[in-house]
Amino acid sequence: MMLVAAALLFAADPAMGETVRAIQAGRLEQAQIMLNAAIANGAQGEEVDRVRADLAFRSGNFAAALKDYESLAALHPDEPLNFERAGIAAIQLGQPNRAAQVLRTATAFPSASWRAWNARGVLADFQRDWTEADEAYRSAEKLAPDRAEILNNRGWSLMLRGQWAEALPLFERAAGLDPKATRIADNLELARAAVARDLPQRRAGESDSDWAARLNDAGVIAASGGERQRAIAAFSQALEASTQWFERAANNLALVEGRN
Repeated sequence: MMLVAAALLFAADPAMGETVRAIQAGRLEQAQIMLNAAIANGAQGEEVDRVRADLAFRSGNFAAALKDYESLAALHPDEPLNFERAGIAAIQLGQPNRAAQVLRTATAFPSASWRAWNARGVLADFQRDWTEADEAYRSAEKLAPDRAEILNNRGWSLMLRGQWAEALPLFERAAGLDPKATRIADNLELARAAVARDLPQRRAGESDSDWAARLNDAGVIAASGGERQRAIAAFSQALEASTQWFERAANNLALVEGRN
């Protein structure tokens, strides 16, 4: 949405227009080189700031993206995308209070996107506010009923509550819509294992760190559902699988066992 608008703004500036198109196409390194060149040649102002924000967001530089989108939101309080992306960046940075403020603004617009509502659902899950999470995901799904991301996040939200059987069909639908998504496939396997009351099995050729990560996730889900022994088993196996995950798994294990 915003990138299309930016492309129109830069129709008279071929160099900047090509930068926008490179971002849209996912050619991010090329876009950065082109943006740097445009700035060196004198390009400046709000339009450059907008493209810089979009590039930072797409590149995963969420600290820069948050700063830039908040500045743009202050200048253009009637543009929901600035608030939406600021909120998503704040979630990525682990700043829930900051995220909540801008996402409330983003979703107050009649034109709020499914991504804004989906982000509110994710934030509500972090805060264990299940009522708000359900409402946010319902709003997102009304706008985009066939988005695998929403189904996956709804499923994970239910998994956090220990509602594994309810989560399973959501992951199955999500996997059908996006069969190449590794995270969705992992969540689907985790849900199936949880329903079967069994721990995830190690995959052929899976690294120690990846195996430990999935075991640890299984322990988190079991602990949230009150299955203390299953959680302890998962975290203990995660400790054995990889020292890279020791601290995270050890902290979870100590919490379940009541040592902290």
